Amino acid sequence: MTNQCFDTAKALIDAVNSEDPNRETSDGKDWPKELLYSRRMSEMLERFAPEADDAMKLAVSAQHIQRWKLPRSDYPMNRQGYHRWRAELNKFHADTIADLLGRVGYENEFIVRVAQAVGKRSLKTNADTQLLEDVAGLVFLEYYLLDFADKHFEYDEQKWIEIIGRMWQKMSVQAHQFVLAGHIKLPELLTGLIKKAIFE
Repeated sequence: MTNQCFDTAKALIDAVNSEDPNRETSDGKDWPKELLYSRRMSEMLERFAPEADDAMKLAVSAQHIQRWKLPRSDYPMNRQGYHRWRAELNKFHADTIADLLGRVGYENEFIVRVAQAVGKRSLKTNADTQLLEDVAGLVFLEYYLLDFADKHFEYDEQKWIEIIGRMWQKMSVQAHQFVLAGHIKLPELLTGLIKKAIFE
């Protein structure tokens, strides 16, 4: 029953993320943006924490579930608007995956655990939330930092050091060691900046 629930839930997450109207190309293939992100999260979890259980496998794959339904552009383009957007996103993702897992047939304890991780509850004290944050940080460094930098060419070096430094502080010692050991591919153009943010 458990394996069947997992397979059904994973298929539903993929199906929902496949509805993303935003597209991204990877290795010559066109993807729905959040489906590609979900695949990258799952692949990184397997590399970073291959012992992770079904709850965390579903949590990382649902990290951005239906994210396009709450676009950043719907909120004020200032710090307060950003924080409000992130808070409402976390709740939306948590509620969405909780509803999906309930329909699949998972018990409440399992659903609450996944939803708490996806909702970014109790970072640094909840091991599940910390693991999800680690995987998200690793995925961002390997796949998304360079593109993010291209979109924000107006940021100076100090701004980038602050951005990368804040993300680094959210990650665990284990994730730091994973990066420093060379287990992820850092964008060559930004490697020097990343090292400054990490070591200064």
